[in-house]
This record gives sequence, C-alpha cells and structure tokens, in this order.
Amino acid sequence: MARYRYYTADVFTDTPFGGNQLAVFPDARNIPERRLQDVAREFNFSETTFVYPAETQEGTRRVRIFTPGAELPFAGHPTIGTAHVLAAIGELVSSTSELRIVLDEPVGPVPVTITLREGRPVFAQLSVAKLPELGPPAPGREALAHVLGLELDDFLPDPWIPQGYSCGLPFLFVPVRNRAAVARAQLRLDAWERTLKGTWASEIHLFARDAERPGSDLRARVFVPGLSVPEDPATGSANAALAGYLAARDTRRDGTLRWRVEQGFEMGRPSILDVEADLRDGMVTAVRVGGSSVLVCDGTMEIA
Repeated sequence: MARYRYYTADVFTDTPFGGNQLAVFPDARNIPERRLQDVAREFNFSETTFVYPAETQEGTRRVRIFTPGAELPFAGHPTIGTAHVLAAIGELVSSTSELRIVLDEPVGPVPVTITLREGRPVFAQLSVAKLPELGPPAPGREALAHVLGLELDDFLPDPWIPQGYSCGLPFLFVPVRNRAAVARAQLRLDAWERTLKGTWASEIHLFARDAERPGSDLRARVFVPGLSVPEDPATGSANAALAGYLAARDTRRDGTLRWRVEQGFEMGRPSILDVEADLRDGMVTAVRVGGSSVLVCDGTMEIA
C-alpha cells in the first residue's frame, strides 16, 4: 500500500467551483496499471489524468486520460488542466511569461502554451495533434429530436445539418435555433442507445449561435453517455472538432477564425472555451483550444 499525491482543478474557468473538474496525479509511475480505472471511477469526475515521464524526444510529459468508464486517446479539458497543474505546483517553470510544453497522449504529441503572470499560470492553449476529420452521414433530424427531447422546429435548415467531426474523439454536432432549445434538451438514454450507440460519432455536441455573455459566440451542451459522462461541463476535444464543422460553413478561406463557446451553464458550472482555426485556401491547417483553470485542492490517495 502506498500513498500518491493528487491535485484537483476546475478547468475552463477562472473561478473555483465553475468549469470542469479534473483530478491530476503528477507522478503516477508506481500506481498499478490495474488501479488506474478504479481511481478515475473513485473521483467520478469527467476525467482523471495520470502523468509520467515523456517517452518521446520532443515530449515534456506523458499523460493518460480516464473517464469513469474508459481511457481516452485525447481530451481537451484534461490536457489544459494537467498543464495548468504542473505549472502551478512548480513541476514546469519558465523565466518568461510563456511556457511551451508537449504532452504525449495516445492521439500523438499535443503542444500546449501556458501563459504565466508573476510565474503563475493564468491561461493555457493546446494545439490539436489531429486536424478535424469529417465522419459518415449522421442520423436525421427527426431521430435526433427524439434522442434530445426537442421538436423538429428547433433544428436549423441546411447547411446546418447534424454532422460528425473528430480531432481524436468523434462528436456529433447538432445546431439548433437558440439557447432556449439548448436549455430544453433532455437526453433520452433509451433513444440514444437505439439511434447513436455504436455509431462513429455517438457523443453529442448541441449548440446555438446566440450566446448569453458579451464576447461569446456560441452556447453549447455536450452529452457523453458512451463514456459514462451523462453531461460534460466543458469539453475541449469536442470544441476543437467543432472548429472543423464551423470552418466548413464559413465564407472566409484564409486567416484565423475565432469563437468563444459557453458550456456548462445549465449544469451550474459555467465554462468558457476559446477556439481558433487557421485556414489556408479554405482548408483547416491548425486548431487551438484554450482557457483558464484554477487549483481547488490537493491530497493523497492510498492505492494498493
């Protein structure tokens, strides 16, 4: 039996008790492999991360990410939050106002830029290892209306069709008319199992283009029942892939597109995610997702 230090952070917020909760074990080298999933289930946060020495020349650390039900190849809020924690506890330091690191994840190397103020992290931005990939055709609006407890009139007309994209973890993007429809949505698990379970993009990112706060562009909710997360307060991997969906519907062909996404408000955990996509000749060449994080607590866990 040994004790292992952990930290918790709220990610994509600058206020404690907002954003998305994350548990981080900054040195997981001796935690038994068979216990990693148990530990994630014990915290029951959307994700828990385990940090190891890097195994690649360019890597700063290797990170494994677990939901209560499965290990993930990539996820945004754990990447951002882990980088923040490592900088906040002094595992990663810089003499300047910027710290650039690379986190090795199963999807590949994920660069992260951490902004520091008086040596403390205040913002972190990841660059995706995998550019947005368009998935196969999605179920129709009528079937998705039943899954989400919405009416057909809540959905937008073409070209705003439901469509799947992935930056390492596939999501089905479902645009609706307004944030009132976003708020009314109620995931019907039985209908989800009949319609989406086992499909290429079974996890749902529901969004509208009328945000609540000044400076925000989109209001979103993300349902991840396939990974034992009924609803997620802030989802970096989903909003990274959202950049592919939105860029495909933008008339601009070059430059950098930017969106600020509100998520988690309906759960009482307001989260703000800043998303960027670089375009060249109408093609997405890079995607970045960033936000603030705050440390909440630390402790030790006894693991045998």
